[in-house]
Parts: sequence; structure tokens; C-alpha cells
Amino acid sequence: MIHQYKLNGYNIVLDVFSGSIHIPDDIAYDAIRFLDEGKSEDEAKAALRSAYPGISDEDVEDTFSDINELKEAGKLFSEDVFREVTMDFKKRVTPVKALCLLVAHTCNLNCSYCFAAQGKFKGQEKAGLMSFETGKRALDFLVENSGTRKNLEVDFFGGEPLVNFQVCKDLVAYARSIEKEHNKNFRFTLTTNGIGITDEVIEWANKECYNVVLSLDGRKEVNDRFRVDLGGCGSYDRIVPKFQKLVEARGGKGYYMRGTFTHHNTDFTNDIFHMADDLGFSELSMEPVVTDPSDPCALTEEDLPVLFEQYEILAKDMIRRKRDGKPITFYHYMIDLEHGPCIYKRVSGCGSGTEYMAVTAWGDLYPCHQFVNDPEYKLGDIWNGVTAENIRDEFKLCNVYAKPDCQNCWARLYCAGGCAANALHATGDIHGTYEYGCELFKKRIECALMMKVAESKGDC
Repeated sequence: MIHQYKLNGYNIVLDVFSGSIHIPDDIAYDAIRFLDEGKSEDEAKAALRSAYPGISDEDVEDTFSDINELKEAGKLFSEDVFREVTMDFKKRVTPVKALCLLVAHTCNLNCSYCFAAQGKFKGQEKAGLMSFETGKRALDFLVENSGTRKNLEVDFFGGEPLVNFQVCKDLVAYARSIEKEHNKNFRFTLTTNGIGITDEVIEWANKECYNVVLSLDGRKEVNDRFRVDLGGCGSYDRIVPKFQKLVEARGGKGYYMRGTFTHHNTDFTNDIFHMADDLGFSELSMEPVVTDPSDPCALTEEDLPVLFEQYEILAKDMIRRKRDGKPITFYHYMIDLEHGPCIYKRVSGCGSGTEYMAVTAWGDLYPCHQFVNDPEYKLGDIWNGVTAENIRDEFKLCNVYAKPDCQNCWARLYCAGGCAANALHATGDIHGTYEYGCELFKKRIECALMMKVAESKGDC
């Protein structure tokens, strides 16, 4: 399978199954296109001569000689040899490696687009905080079900986890006390809206958390449109100084500014540039809102061309910044072409429901935080373990080759079929496809690959 596109002055050809990226001239680019359309080599040569009337026979032959050499090397028109690895996916041993601890089913902000209903999840009225005893048992569950994995990951999440900060501290202390005994290494992440950040939080996070995710949507007017407190007051002025202080204390590393863009700020690059240029943040992420299509903030089909352009603007600007010696990182453009995920991960995805689970404040297990309080997807609990093995098996088998809409998609080995939760919410089936998200993902990958091309050409 071949994917070809032109971006930022580059001709880019991706050989999907080998992962090879080629930067051909116009003649070779069109020759590959003709072959990909199903033309024989003789037909492709004739089409090339028609498209380039002045081309010499020697150039035509040289072009196809190069193409055939790449084909023989397995770097162009390569075969799909990965489908067979999915045959035994149900038999895979999947030790648990990560937990999302919902330490607070409540929040001190009232963001209307929040998928978690301000921490209550699924519109449930029940709110509350995780006790130390429940959290301790969750960590024990993780150790007991982690097999030989040494590195274990735990994300303090909510709601807003800092409203239960003491329990977060106590759980980290407990984890550190059992690491050596069990030959484990806990890595903690904190995801916070910033309201509860204090000097104590900063000191603790910088000591204990290998990453901190900070929620900020960008410009003040954008952020304060949705990220408001219970009284309807915007959060920007309260959280930005705290974020800056925390990031400075971390030495500018080990954090992400995580924003959400909606129908109201499809010019989201201006929010990214604001965070980079005006606020001094360099580690950035900006996610499209996922909400009911009837919601006024929901993205629309008409927004897509604007968003595609925004992603291109961002990619080109990041090339310029790197060339100028002032780079920024954008989460969705981070791609490692030489040492990236293994093929099992590229086929099976994030591991939700198998290697990764969410734990509610009361100890219930769900495939991830986006499934919490959905009775059809409760896996079990931290005391009895996974009792709904049929659900776990469903997630084991939910890979890119199990999704009909993915079979002819060039990006499938980059997204592994996409987010199961988004698929469920969009189609009612974790094997479905959230088409809108797919279009945005493919554009991001095109931009990320283009940036790698620019790097290889010495243009950044």
C-alpha cells in the first residue's frame, strides 16, 4: 500500500507496510502514482511520457529502474505481513502495566465540554474522593497483575486530583515503600486544572511525578469560555501564574500544556502560539473536543478544511522555530521512524481494557477513564480482579485488523485503529470508526512525516 501527498514543497511517498518514506522528484512521484493506480509498467511508462512530453527514454528507464530496486529491497509496494500477528491476540498474556486512578469524582471547575461531567462521569450524581485504603489496594492490584514488568505507570486523574492531594501523596509514599520488595519502579503522572497548585504541590510533583499534564486551552478569552469555576468565573488568571511557576521549577521539562479546541476556536494555532510566545511554554498538546454533535462547541464537517490548514501552519512554524534554535514540541507530531512502537503495539493500540485500566474512587475497574460508569464495560474491581473476562477479551481482539473501516486506510499502523472510547461514542461499537477523528489524525500524521522529511533535508 502506498500513500502519496505533496506538502510544504515536498513530494512524499509513504510505503505503508515497510514504513519507508521517499522524497522523489516529480517524474518518479508520478511514475509511482501510475503504478499504484494499477497500471502495468509499460502502461505507466506510456502515461509518464504523455505527462512529460520532453522526457528522454533514458530518464524513463532510470526512473523505473530505481522504483524496481526499491521494490526488490522491500521498501516500495511492500506486502502486508502483519495481519497474521493478530490471529492469536486472544491468547496474548497481557499483564497490567498502568492504572488511571480517579482519586476525585468531583472538580473545582465546571467546564461544560468535560467528557467526565465534572468528575461525576456519565451524568451520575455520585461524587466523592478515593480513600487511601482503596488507592493502596489499587496499587497492590497493579503489582499483583503486572507479571514481570518492572516499570509501572499511575496517573492521578479526576475530576480534579488535587482536591484529594493528601491521598495522592500518601499513595506515592506507599508505592515507594514497596518498590524494592517487588522489583518495581512506579512512574506517576498528575493531570490537573491548576486551581489547587501550591508550593507544596510543585515540590511534590517535581520530586515524584515524571510528567505533569496542565490543562489550559490557550488565549484568555478561549480558555475562559469553557474553563470556569462553579460561579461562572474564568480560570485563566488564576492558573497561568501557577503553571509558569511549576514549569520553571521543573526546568522546563516533564510536562505538557494540554488544551482542547472547539468549534469556537478552530484557529487553535493562535492558542498554541500564545502559550509558546506569550507564556513561555514549549511542551504543548491541543486536542479536538469530542462531544455530542448537537453541542454548540462540537466540531463540524465545515471545520475540517480550516483545521487541516491549521495543522499545516503549525508544522511549518515548528520547522522555522527549530531552524531558529527555539523549538517547541507538539504531542501529535512526535513520531519516531527508527525506534518507534513494536508491531504488536502498532496493531493493538493503547492497551485499554488489557494492559491499562481505570480505577474509580470506589475501586471499580473500567477499560479506561472514558468508559467509567458505563455498566456494559465494568471489568470488575480491585479486590476480585477482572471478572468480566468477555469484556477484556473483546478489548484484546479490538485491533486495527478487526475494524472493517480500517482495512484500506494508509494510516492504520500509526493509529492502531484509533480510540476505542471515541469509536463507541460515535458508532455504538468499539470496533467502529470515529470518522471525524480519523480525518484529523491522518492530517496530523502527514504533517509529522513532512517535518521528518524537512529534518532529513536539513531544512530545519
